[in-house]
Amino acid sequence: MLTIDATGHNAGAATRNNVTVTGRPDGPVLLFAHGFGCDQDMWQRVVPVFAEDHRIVLFDHVGAGRSDLSAYDRTKYSTLDGYAADLLQICDELDLRDVILIAHSVSAMMAVVAAVAEPARFSRLVLVAPSPRYIDDPADGYIGGFSAEDIEGLLESLETNYFAWAAAMAPMVMGNPDAPELGDELAGRFCATDPDIAGEFARVTFLSDTRHLLPQVTTPALVLQCSQDMLASTQVGDYVHRNLAGSTLVQLAATGHCPQVSAPAETSAAIRDYLSAAR
Repeated sequence: MLTIDATGHNAGAATRNNVTVTGRPDGPVLLFAHGFGCDQDMWQRVVPVFAEDHRIVLFDHVGAGRSDLSAYDRTKYSTLDGYAADLLQICDELDLRDVILIAHSVSAMMAVVAAVAEPARFSRLVLVAPSPRYIDDPADGYIGGFSAEDIEGLLESLETNYFAWAAAMAPMVMGNPDAPELGDELAGRFCATDPDIAGEFARVTFLSDTRHLLPQVTTPALVLQCSQDMLASTQVGDYVHRNLAGSTLVQLAATGHCPQVSAPAETSAAIRDYLSAAR
């Protein structure tokens, strides 16, 4: 595995976002983006399936994993645009082209932002458990799954005692009570994130509304919808699919919000089938 460090050409974004590159150097590029409270290791069960015939690029959002915490800028990261800008800078510095961007949860909407900004950069999007808005919008008939009061209560709980929130929330997000070790793993990742940055990132995650961008996406996309997902219901998955022209919707048997962890074989197979059919 190659880690591009401060001595290399790609020192800026690579160091800031702890970029790692592995797999087949001349293969099609798979760029993996992780969700809230996690890091690039969330993809560790999926990456080996693709490493033999793809160039694998992983990174940590600023504030997560082994990213450069000193690079955190409250103004820049007050919207999804700041995170999407980092993603595009990584692509630019590594000269990544025809990128297949595989993005989980809130990163799926960062992928949408990035694909609208630079459509020529991406050949495919794979959106895992996406939600363009978590809060219901009765005026528009949109069902995101939460009321404004629900989300504000969640954010207040997180900001009051982040570690207690992480311990309680992680098993519900993972959604596989028969495998409690997976919820424990997610809680550990949550707790490894700086609490102050996590609180601000949570507000960006749960208060963003990117519905208006979906019709602007011209990059073909796969929407992977999980079963019994407390954060992104089947109604949300259907909405994303309907508003992304030319997208493909796959309903996974996997339950919860993190199928790359709870059902890596099914998740990998769905992605590989989609990419194979696209050739």
